[in-house]
Amino acid sequence: MFGLPLPELAPPGEKLCAEVKNLFVGCADLSVRRLAVGEKKFPGELLWLDGCVDSAALSESVVRPLSRLEGRDAEACLRAALRGGLYAGSAERAGDPGEIAQRLCGGCAALFLSGAEGCVTAEIRSAAVRSVDSPTIEKSVLGAKDAFVETLRVNSSRLRRRIPSPALKLREFPLGRQAPTVAALFYIEGTADPELIRLLEKRLSLPDGPALRSTGELERLLAGEGGSAFPRVLHTERPDNFARGLLRGKVGVLCEGLPLGFLLPGCLPEMLSVGEDAARHAPVRRALVGLRALGLLLSLLLPALYTAAAMYHPEMIPYTLLRSLILAKESVPFSTAAEVLGMLLSFELLQEAGVRLPEPVGQTVSVIGALIVGQSAVEARVLSPIVIIVVALAGIGGYAQPSQELGAAVRLWRWLLVLLGATLGLFGVMAGLMELLRRLSAAESLGRAYLWPLCDRKGREA
Repeated sequence: MFGLPLPELAPPGEKLCAEVKNLFVGCADLSVRRLAVGEKKFPGELLWLDGCVDSAALSESVVRPLSRLEGRDAEACLRAALRGGLYAGSAERAGDPGEIAQRLCGGCAALFLSGAEGCVTAEIRSAAVRSVDSPTIEKSVLGAKDAFVETLRVNSSRLRRRIPSPALKLREFPLGRQAPTVAALFYIEGTADPELIRLLEKRLSLPDGPALRSTGELERLLAGEGGSAFPRVLHTERPDNFARGLLRGKVGVLCEGLPLGFLLPGCLPEMLSVGEDAARHAPVRRALVGLRALGLLLSLLLPALYTAAAMYHPEMIPYTLLRSLILAKESVPFSTAAEVLGMLLSFELLQEAGVRLPEPVGQTVSVIGALIVGQSAVEARVLSPIVIIVVALAGIGGYAQPSQELGAAVRLWRWLLVLLGATLGLFGVMAGLMELLRRLSAAESLGRAYLWPLCDRKGREA
């Protein structure tokens, strides 16, 4: 049947099919198959993108049932395919070339018949996606062992399993015109703030919104442009943490192609907690949160306080410790400020090298930099041991933060405080700290104070 010579497609099917083909000129993955459809052998064409559809499902769910479609003309045959003649789970009528092209990119096959208006698209998306794996950033001890993947529908199905209720609402928004990306807005009806939902729907419904390909672009779209380095969106790669945030009244966003979930509003005290804290006893939970807060303060203030005290306020250091510092400093040719800044720079370079290199090589670089280079610098009397200890403690305090974006913001302010401490002493450190507190107190995340619940009033944009 399919070997019969088929006449050329007649309008309007010919025109629509040609327009869709023109959109994919130069696309080698566009597959076209000419068919004789139905018992009366109506000529038609089937279009799909190789790799986006399941070849076995295409043969069984679309090609095989086409020969059994009934209809006295092509239009009736196309309506029969739409009413259940195709075995695909989703079949829809489409008549706009741009819409048909988007459906082809989304894993659909399009059937055109000679003399029929529009076409029928059947969803037979390929299942060749990355399998669900364990979290790599947010390690799980007492929680679930799965993480988000790059496929939106896989992520949404796992959220449905954790919140099996129709109160969990899901709205999808296409972002960008040239390269559209689908973003999904999640919230629990009756729990999330309606004003927050409307605000995020408005931001995701921009007609000329950018096509999002990174977490930073999506965060700027959701939370707006801000001058603060501190993140205003909570990131998570774990569905259980995402579901827990929705149950607490937050609004979540997932984007096709990004294996991360975004929860809003994001507040600084919440970034010191992890989802597994809920599985621990209250005293242990409070102690762990306090330990992370202490690590944040050490990472932010310890290098600056040491620089200011050693250069301008030696009377604040106990005599025994001061004598040890003087003895270690006698043969070092650099000033305290130069030592601290140089070690901070080396620490940042080692961290960046460990992240960018392959995992086995990155671990080797970290060990060499931390042990061999540091010990050699001390033995060569280029650096004093106390500087290495101070910078190492500050780095460990930064690594104790659950949010990597928060740790990056703390590292930026750590540099500024060290420079202020090297120029103005403790007065400069306190001035910088007061300016940081002023900015954090005035900042907000989508109408909620950034320091909530420590600060319960609305703030202004930082």
